[in-house]
Amino acid sequence: MTFPKTHPFAFDPTYGMKLDELLAIEPPDEPEGFDDFWQARYLKALTVDPQPVLSRSRITHPDWHVLDLVYLSTGEFRIGGWLLLPRAGQVRRGLVVGHGYGGRDRPDFDLPVEETALIFPCCRGLSLSAHPPISENPSWHVLHDIDRPEAYIIGGCVEDIWLAVSTLTALYPWLSGHIGYSGISFGGGIGAMAIAYDERIDRGHLALPSFGHQPLRLMLPSVGSAQSVQEYHKKHPDVLGTLRLYDAANAASRIKVPMLTAVALFDPAVAPPCQFAVANAIPKFNEIFILDAGHFDYPGSAEQEAVLRDKVGQFFRVP
Repeated sequence: MTFPKTHPFAFDPTYGMKLDELLAIEPPDEPEGFDDFWQARYLKALTVDPQPVLSRSRITHPDWHVLDLVYLSTGEFRIGGWLLLPRAGQVRRGLVVGHGYGGRDRPDFDLPVEETALIFPCCRGLSLSAHPPISENPSWHVLHDIDRPEAYIIGGCVEDIWLAVSTLTALYPWLSGHIGYSGISFGGGIGAMAIAYDERIDRGHLALPSFGHQPLRLMLPSVGSAQSVQEYHKKHPDVLGTLRLYDAANAASRIKVPMLTAVALFDPAVAPPCQFAVANAIPKFNEIFILDAGHFDYPGSAEQEAVLRDKVGQFFRVP
């Protein structure tokens, strides 16, 4: 492993930790009622009819039929995104693909999967699901209703993922039990929470997952949305009560399906100890793929990402 030798940050994005130390990190103590909180939300989300509406997209691709998608989520949020259907072969698997905190302006066409229907949802408040007064700026979006545990927007984003699964099963009932999830950064963190309580998801890939080990996340210098939460916490220390309910590492300890988790040794936006807290917590069937760095360009990044992409293709291969 080779860390980036130069960087513009006023702190060390490795936090002085080596791989063996990172692999020893455990989730924090969890708050009372963690499971009750999430199970109630999941059961409520299952009662929502997503009412998906499909239309032909302006985006075209030689290997995929591209459809614009809108579906209904909790709180009557209308979630925009895309549905990709393979031009060749049957649809035998479903895959929900999350996004980072930068949102999404188009589907990913480089996922090496076949015979798979892919949904690319934009979580509430972001990109195609913009919803003023929710800010699209990650530093403000991550604070929306953070002082109200039941209403914190991150929980709504998890529900948007559950309703994406509901959309797939509504459109293609035979995919039930054959639906995966893949998400990076923001999408990795909410993915851990979504997979932990949704028995319809049969496997997951999380890359550089956010929202892990919230007490550490508040302590370790970071850029982006984590820095915004840290600054808010300094003035409102009680917010830790909300954040503990939204800890991706505690959620990950509940996951019972095969997982491929990619974590970085150097990352200024999602501190590596917080990423590893998520990866280490997954009880079984878990492969951990180590990247030299995340949220940062470095020599060899293209090669590492290519290897990971191949692993992802194998991981979601139709049996």
